[in-house]
Amino acid sequence: MNIVIAILACEIGFWVVLFSGLATRYLLRWRRLSTVLLLCVPLLDLALLSLITWDLRVAGATADFAHGLGAVYLGFTVAFGHTIIARVDAWFSHRFAGGPEPTKTPKHGRDRVVHEWKDWGRMVVCAVIATAVLGGITWLVDDPARTAELAGWIGRVWLVTGIWFVGWPVWVTVTEAARPAQRSDAR
Repeated sequence: MNIVIAILACEIGFWVVLFSGLATRYLLRWRRLSTVLLLCVPLLDLALLSLITWDLRVAGATADFAHGLGAVYLGFTVAFGHTIIARVDAWFSHRFAGGPEPTKTPKHGRDRVVHEWKDWGRMVVCAVIATAVLGGITWLVDDPARTAELAGWIGRVWLVTGIWFVGWPVWVTVTEAARPAQRSDAR
């Protein structure tokens, strides 16, 4: 089984289901059907998890890059999916239903710092979920020779989480803390 194709199908499915649900809600005004469609988004994650597990456990595949990527993709969609859906929903509502203009990401100040820390918190959730999925699949397959690649992914996802920590919330916090001092020095 080609897991990369499954990941791409889930990503395309995510956007198709999301836009179908929002179009049904705002253009056709069918709220119940819209809710049902939007509730199908997590089913795509479940399908991908099932495919990865089946491929490794039942089909006897050896874990490769794509299996690890699939687990991290699952963590990402669970951690960031609600935020993405809310942003697209706000845009769709504004564009097609006269809703208020969506809020933009703050550029400076305390709001920007809070935004970066929340996003990093989501990344931590992503890393925890990906680690749990990778560990769970490794445990289910119970063949270290076939699941060695998955252990490497645990390190990768936490490395990215660490880089994100330094590059965004810490960096923005430090630069924003220095900002008032820069303004008063300029006077």
